[in-house]
Amino acid sequence: MIAAGVLLLLGGGVFADYWSAVPEDVERRFVGRATCVDCHQKEAEAFRGSDHDLAMDHATDASVLGDFENATFEHDGLVNRMYRDGDRFIVYTEGEDGEMQDFEVKYVFGFSPLQQYMVEFDRPADMPPTEVARVQVLRITWDTLKEEWFYLRPPDVAEKLEPDDPLHWTGVAQRWQTMCADCHSTNLKRNFDPSEQAYHTTFSEIDVSCEACHGPGSLHLELANSNSLFWDRRQGYGLARLKGEDAEPQLQTCAPCHSRRGVLSNGFQGGDEFCDFYNLELLRDDTYFADGQIKDEVYVYGSFIQSKMYHKGIRCTDCHDPHSLKLKSPGNETCTSCHQHAAGKYDVPSHHHHVPGTAGAMCVNCHMPHRTYMDVDKRRDHSLRVPRPDLSVELGTPNACSSCHVQDQLKSIDNQKQPKLIEYADWLEAAESGDEQIAAAILKTDEWCDDACEKWYGENRKQPKHFSEAIVAFRRGEPGSVDKLLRLATQPEELTPVLARASALGELAASGVGNATAKAKKLIDDKEEHPIVRAAAISLFMGASPEVVRRSLMRHIKDESRLVRTEAARLLVASGAYQAMSASERMRVDEALSEVKDALMVASDRAGAHMGWAMLCEGRGRYQDAIEAYETAILTEPKMTGPRTNLASMLERVLQQTAPEQRTALMQRVAQLRKEELPLIARDAALASENAGIQYRYGLALYLAGEIDKALEQLQLAVKLAPDVADFQQARDLLLQRINQDRKQESTPP
Repeated sequence: MIAAGVLLLLGGGVFADYWSAVPEDVERRFVGRATCVDCHQKEAEAFRGSDHDLAMDHATDASVLGDFENATFEHDGLVNRMYRDGDRFIVYTEGEDGEMQDFEVKYVFGFSPLQQYMVEFDRPADMPPTEVARVQVLRITWDTLKEEWFYLRPPDVAEKLEPDDPLHWTGVAQRWQTMCADCHSTNLKRNFDPSEQAYHTTFSEIDVSCEACHGPGSLHLELANSNSLFWDRRQGYGLARLKGEDAEPQLQTCAPCHSRRGVLSNGFQGGDEFCDFYNLELLRDDTYFADGQIKDEVYVYGSFIQSKMYHKGIRCTDCHDPHSLKLKSPGNETCTSCHQHAAGKYDVPSHHHHVPGTAGAMCVNCHMPHRTYMDVDKRRDHSLRVPRPDLSVELGTPNACSSCHVQDQLKSIDNQKQPKLIEYADWLEAAESGDEQIAAAILKTDEWCDDACEKWYGENRKQPKHFSEAIVAFRRGEPGSVDKLLRLATQPEELTPVLARASALGELAASGVGNATAKAKKLIDDKEEHPIVRAAAISLFMGASPEVVRRSLMRHIKDESRLVRTEAARLLVASGAYQAMSASERMRVDEALSEVKDALMVASDRAGAHMGWAMLCEGRGRYQDAIEAYETAILTEPKMTGPRTNLASMLERVLQQTAPEQRTALMQRVAQLRKEELPLIARDAALASENAGIQYRYGLALYLAGEIDKALEQLQLAVKLAPDVADFQQARDLLLQRINQDRKQESTPP
C-alpha cells in the first residue's frame, strides 16, 4: 500500500509537472545567439561563415574584402579612390551635392559573389550607440570572385546618375533602411520619424541570426533551464515549429526575405502566417515571364510555390542545410537523393540527351536555369519546371534548352551586337526591346529545340496545358480570352498554382473587365480559398457600382486574413462605395482602415506611404488629413512626382467649399504645386520615353500649365506609344478640338 501511495504521489507530481503550462500570450524577447551556442554547437559551427552570418557587419579588417590600399576606379568620368585612414575605410567619390569628397565606410554587406559598402549620414552627436541614422549603399562594389571593383548600375540605366536622382547612391532607392535592412539583420526596427525626417533604427543582431528564423529565444531559454521533465505542452520548445509534417510553417518563415512582397504589418516572427504580414507580388509582366519564369529579381518564394515540388510537400531544408545554407548533396545528387526511381531513369543520357559530366547533363541547368542579377550574382529559378520549347514557339516565353543553344546563333548576329549577348537574358531583353534580328535568332533556336524534344520523346513527350496560354491570349487581346482567364482563376490549386490564379484575376482587374464580379464574389466568400486569390479577387470590384461593392465587401473588413480585410477596406474607399454608406458603416470602415494606415506607415520613410494614406483620407472627405499626408509625402521625397499633382487637384475641388477670403491663397498654392511638379514630370518623361502613361501625364501637366502646343505633342506621343488606350485618344482629340476653336475665334473678325 505504501509503495502504491508513493507511486501515486510520484505519478501525480509528474502529471502536474506536465500539465503546468506557460500562458499562451507570454512575452518572448530576443536574447541573442550567444545564448544558443552552448547547447547547439554543431548548428553554430555550420552557421559560422554562412550567407546569413555574413549578411551584414561592421567595417573591420576582418570583414572588408575590397582593395582599400589606395585603389582607384573610374566610372562615368569620375575617378574614385578607396583608401585607409588608420582603422577607417574611406571612399572618395561624388556626394549628394555633386562634389567629390571622402566618405567613411561604416558597414559591409555580404561576401560572395559581391560585397557592398555603406555610409551613415545625418547622425547627431547625441544619438545613442544602439541606434543607426540614415545609411546609404555605395554603387562602387567589390567583385569577390574576380577580386576587382565594379560599378553596380541600376537595370536599364546606361548614363551617369545625377546626384538628385533617387537611384544615385545617396538617393532613397539606395537607402539601407528602405531597401535592404529588414532581411539582413535580426529584429530590425526602422523607426523613421516623419515629423523630424530622421531614422532611429535598431536591431538585436547586425546579421541574420538564430532568432530571425526560430523567433525570440527567451521562452526557449527559460524552459530549457527549468527543472521540469517536459517541454511546455502549449508552447513546445518555445520556438517556431519548423519541423512538423506540414511544410508551410518553414516555407512561410523563409518567405518574407526570399520573396518580392509588400508589407502589411511589422512584427513577423518565425512560424507566423505569411499573408498576415505580407502581400506577395503577382506575376507582373515586368517581373515574371507569362509562364511564371523569373525575369526581374523575385527572390525564390514566388517561383517555388508554382512548382510541383511545392505541391508535393517539399521544403527548403530538403535541399539546403538550414544553418550553413549549402546544398546537402553535390551536383545531381541534390535531385537524385529524392528521385530514386528505377536505376538510370534520370541521371543518364537517355533522359537528358547530353554527354555525362557536361553542363547539359546537370539537372539544375534544365530544370532551374539561372539569371544574373547585380551584374555578377547568378540565381536559379525555383519553379523547377520541365523545359517547354513548344510554348516558346507559341508564346515567346523562355526555355532552358534555348538558354544554352541560342549561342549557336551568335555568328548570325551583327558584329557590333555580339559582345553584348553574354547570356540568355541579354538575348531576351534585346528581342523584347524590338531587335528583330535577335528575336528571329531566338525563334529559330526555339524551333530547333522543339524539334529535338519531339524526336527524343515522341509519344511520351509531356505537353500539358499551361496557365501561360490563357495569360498570353488575354494580353494579345484574342477573342474569348476573358473567359479563358476567368476559368483559369477559378481552377483548383492542384491544376493551377495559387499565384497564377491570383495573377489571372490581377490581369482582369487591371484591364477594367466589368463582368467578373459574380465569380470574384464567390472566390472571396470561400474561406477555404487561399488569401492571395481572395485578395486578388477583391480588385475586380473596382469598376462595380458602390452598392454592389458595399454588399459584397463590407463583411470582409473583419476577415480572419489581414491581407483580405485590408484589401477590402481599401477598395471600399477607392471604389466610391464609402460615400454611399450609412454613418455606422463608415465608422466600421474607418476602424478597419486604421490597420491599413499601420501597414502603409511601415514604410513611412517613403512618399508613397503618405500619398496612399492621403488618397484614402481624400476618398472619405477628410480633406485636412489628406492635406497633411500629401504635405508629408512632399517633405519625405521632395523629388517624387505625384503628391503635388494630387494635392493640387484636391484643393481645386474643395475651392467652392472654402471661405471667399481664403480662396486666393488656396489658388496660389495650387499654382505653386503645379509649377513645382512640371519639371519633375518632365524628368520622368525623359527617363521613360517609351512609357505611354508617363507621356500622357506629362501632357496633362503641360496643359494645366498653359503650354498647349507642347501638351499636344506629348498626348500625341502617348497615343503613338499606346494606340489602344481610349483615354489617351480622347484627351488628344479634346485638346485638338479646343486648339481649333481657339484658332477659329482668333481668325474671326470682331
